[in-house]
Amino acid sequence: MIKFIAEIGLNYNGNLDLCYELIKHAKYSGADFAKFQLGWKSKENEINHLDLKKITLLKKWCSEFNIEILFSVFDRDSLVLYKKLKPSYFKIPSRLIINNFNLCNQIINQKKTTYISLGMWHKKKFPFKYSKNIKYLWCRSYYPTHDEHLKNFPKIFSEKKNRYYGYSDHCIGIETCLLAISRGAKIIEKHFTLDKSDQTIRDHSLSATPNEFLTMVKIGKEINKKIEKKI
Repeated sequence: MIKFIAEIGLNYNGNLDLCYELIKHAKYSGADFAKFQLGWKSKENEINHLDLKKITLLKKWCSEFNIEILFSVFDRDSLVLYKKLKPSYFKIPSRLIINNFNLCNQIINQKKTTYISLGMWHKKKFPFKYSKNIKYLWCRSYYPTHDEHLKNFPKIFSEKKNRYYGYSDHCIGIETCLLAISRGAKIIEKHFTLDKSDQTIRDHSLSATPNEFLTMVKIGKEINKKIEKKI
């Protein structure tokens, strides 16, 4: 069954109360995960300063709405912090593969399902040795991503054939996500916002609103059903 990640990231604009609304709307929009980022723009005076008290509250809110919480981990301190929540899932962001390869292996060695975005990885060989808990997401780290950045977009998403499990999107609109689903992607990560006109950070403009995300989920699930029926 296909799953969907609502990448809230920094789209809460440093306002923790807004996280509650984003989590609620992510659930109502059909997301399976509400995702945040640990260790990125995270100093005390920055927009994404999250400590144990805050992430515990985020987990509580996710539990209330019956949606999984997920964090991208950007540094060692963030891994230590995230582990205190006893997570079932990890996310390795594209830049971590480039900036701290050893930390990536530490995350993988937690033996939990680990989603890995390959937005900055341009080699043919995959970065990590095979592990059954690794789920690779095809990605390109352009904000936004345009058609010219998609020339190597997979013709098929298949762990057996090319190891791509899903797709992490930075395009404007939901069309590329639906294309990935039509080619077999089993998980879709899409940035999520309540207001695409918000200029606090750039991610709002390439995000899906609740209505757009819900449309993507509904159509995506129908496409996935047809694929599973081998239509």
